Amino acid sequence: MMQVDRRDKYQQMHALLNEKQWRQYLALEAKERGSVAQVAQEAQVSQNTIRRGIREVEAGEGYTLGQRQRAEGGGRKKESEKDPTLLSDLEGLLEPKGDPMSLLKWTCKSVAHLKGALHAMGHTIADTALRDVLLSLGYRLVANKKNLEGSSHQDRDAQFAQIKQKCDQFEACGDPIISVDCKKKELIGTFKNNGREWQAKEEETNVNVYDFLSLADGKAIPYGIYDLVHNRGFVNVGIDHDTAAFAVESIRRWWQQSGKALYPEKRNLLITADGGGSNGVRNRLWKKKLQELANEEQIAITVAHYPPATSKWNKIEHRLFSFISINWRAKPLTSLEVVLELISHTTTTEGLTVTAVKDSQTYPTGLKVTDEELAALNLFSDAFHGEWNYTIKPQAR
Repeated sequence: MMQVDRRDKYQQMHALLNEKQWRQYLALEAKERGSVAQVAQEAQVSQNTIRRGIREVEAGEGYTLGQRQRAEGGGRKKESEKDPTLLSDLEGLLEPKGDPMSLLKWTCKSVAHLKGALHAMGHTIADTALRDVLLSLGYRLVANKKNLEGSSHQDRDAQFAQIKQKCDQFEACGDPIISVDCKKKELIGTFKNNGREWQAKEEETNVNVYDFLSLADGKAIPYGIYDLVHNRGFVNVGIDHDTAAFAVESIRRWWQQSGKALYPEKRNLLITADGGGSNGVRNRLWKKKLQELANEEQIAITVAHYPPATSKWNKIEHRLFSFISINWRAKPLTSLEVVLELISHTTTTEGLTVTAVKDSQTYPTGLKVTDEELAALNLFSDAFHGEWNYTIKPQAR
């Protein structure tokens, strides 16, 4: 029979038994072997623990389910009981009075800083004990949460209802509805991409320590168009600047490569977009370029902007961009071809398909649209928040 090392046996038994059962088990071992010291050494416990177990065994004080393992009042006393002023001083450090910008407010939040500050006040406490005290006071170690987008507009809900009404109207007529936005710019090269994937240990991917533009081989600017009716994505990946001209060119490419085939003979297009950025409410160039597209394709373009501080409600964010991020997680975007390949292979169980194309054109910044050019647009503003809701119709040729 295989011999089991006594130290290993004691470790295994210690994990299986509660405190009272453990010391009584060691007591029986010591009585059988005739040596308290030897059992204490092998089990790595105090001889007093074994002697107490022997007294309990001889007195017939066996363990029964639900019974206390220690005598009432046994165990270590709480730090707050040994040090009466500990809690008041600790709470004073956690919630300092006076100036809210006090240095103390920002430097005494970690366990190490709190312990040092308490030590300066004459308190002696270990790190683990301090953590237990913090937990008992209701404190938790937490990180910042990205929940604040700014104040909501008073007509926020009314604008959402307006967008839904427009979408229902266009869908009933079989007209195209697209959600547009520009995804975060990505550096091209061996840079860290957030997320984790299973890999063999010898296949670990090493990337640059620093995410500096000077170390990159360029940048990728993915502008997305999400077709709400057909659950299809189209991403125009630029390499220059995210301007209104780039945004409208992306829509033009979608219409010419996909939209016309999906919506033959349709002459109306609905665009839902954020209120800022290259497709923003106040962006004059955005409206001018949409007028050019309307003239070229002889289509009426209706735009409905999401109200301020609601960009995450844009359909493209959680129906297209989120799945692209999942698909390329933990994969360095080493070239523009890799970006296009990863975007194009993004799919979902709901049937999402994505097309990605490269845009090598340059889009200069700082272009101005004069008041006269703006007034010349064939733009019709809605009665309800015309700055958010408007239609640009083709101009007479």
